[in-house]
Amino acid sequence: MRKKIRVLVVDDSAVVRQTLKEILDSAPDIEVIGTAADPYIAANKINKQVPDVITLDVEMPRMDGLTFLRKVMTQHPIPVVMCSSLTEKGCETTLKAMEYGAVDIILKPRLGAKKFLEESRITICDAVRAAVRARIKRISPRPPRVEKKLTADAIMPPPRQSAMVRTTEKVVVVGASTGGTEALRQFLESFPLDCPGIAIVQHMPENFTRAFAKRLNDLCRIEVKEAENGDSVLRGRALIGPGNRHILLKRSGARYYVDVKNGPLVCRHRPSVDVLFRSAARYAGNNAVGVIMTGMGDDGARGMAEMKQMGAYNIAQDEASCVVFGMPNEAIKRGGVDKVLSLEAIAGAVLRVCAK
Repeated sequence: MRKKIRVLVVDDSAVVRQTLKEILDSAPDIEVIGTAADPYIAANKINKQVPDVITLDVEMPRMDGLTFLRKVMTQHPIPVVMCSSLTEKGCETTLKAMEYGAVDIILKPRLGAKKFLEESRITICDAVRAAVRARIKRISPRPPRVEKKLTADAIMPPPRQSAMVRTTEKVVVVGASTGGTEALRQFLESFPLDCPGIAIVQHMPENFTRAFAKRLNDLCRIEVKEAENGDSVLRGRALIGPGNRHILLKRSGARYYVDVKNGPLVCRHRPSVDVLFRSAARYAGNNAVGVIMTGMGDDGARGMAEMKQMGAYNIAQDEASCVVFGMPNEAIKRGGVDKVLSLEAIAGAVLRVCAK
């Protein structure tokens, strides 16, 4: 019998602790081995039984989640999924936690947390499954009902096999999930001011993408912003699809722009990498360069194969530099990848391809 994923739930809200326990225990491959109202209680429980994954609230009494996370990742690294509320401060703190080694984010509102978490049952269980597969590094001190898995057909039809007029401008489309926040930071920091225009899907909850884009904009030479409907994909600019909305690449003459829209979950995600990649296949063809990065699951694999069929050049992050090798591996298996490279080498390869 396969060993269950053992989870420790740490949250100061009794309602959240109980709801997360019920949700996780309902999955056949997950069990909650304990709950804790604050990090001190959690530390005592970890000393007695080490969990495979910790779900950790950001704001707690006696010790905040960020401080506890640093202690865990310094002394005894364990995969951590942050549980954060829909506040600007909460978004910024959680993104800092991702820098410190947290694997993913579980979203909770300040009001109505029980109902919201129950509706997010599949997402929460998937976050725990992704976390247990993640490569966790020590930092220096300082079955529920499975809904039908939709494809990009739910948003737009497959690209037609027709010649795409080549333009002088290339466009880059990127997909990432678990571990992607730090991978994208390193990737985007490598680009010069005149780099090709970039459109990105990073699996992330609503409101977090705006804080994430702002943080990257402060760190990078290029402009990074959360995509708004109709934004042009320009040289020296990266557009990040907003959480809970799909982002499509469109073209009007020689101008590329993004269409931000609602729609069903695709590959259990919104935004979906498959949707972005399919739109790139359809509207950019051989003018596109695709990049698929660290993440669990197969979102982006079909879309990348469609891009390759339409003449795009595609790059996948290698296993050694991924936190989770799921998405790149699935894209490779489907034959949609031209080159497999380390995270450090991807930006340079993109620039060389776009210069041809």
